[in-house]
Amino acid sequence: MPLSEHEQRMLEQMERALYAEDPKFATALEGSGLRTYTRRRVYQAVAGFLVGIALLMAGMVAQQIWISVVGFLVMLGCAVLAVTGWRKAPKPGEQQAPGGSAGRRQSHPRRSMMDRIEQRWQRRRDEQQGQ
Repeated sequence: MPLSEHEQRMLEQMERALYAEDPKFATALEGSGLRTYTRRRVYQAVAGFLVGIALLMAGMVAQQIWISVVGFLVMLGCAVLAVTGWRKAPKPGEQQAPGGSAGRRQSHPRRSMMDRIEQRWQRRRDEQQGQ
């Protein structure tokens, strides 16, 4: 359910008060570091993938199958982390403007979706009453 106008105004007032009180904390909550976080996660996954290759090769050289299996599992896990981190990374155009909040950024698409659902519900109810 979307916020009413009064609730949106109250939320904006609380955001302004938070920025005035503690701008560093407000900036941390803003979510602008999400892209940096996901990029760092992808880089860590690539490094882990390289460690997995090293373990795989070390297991082959030492003729220890279990080391090679562990290396392969590390490679597989890191590949999954890299791919999921890459897909979740926001695009440069989706970067949030300073001073905004994540809730407001997503409220418009949710509102339009909720409007469509409400319209469908209303249309079905009208069709049932007409029969």
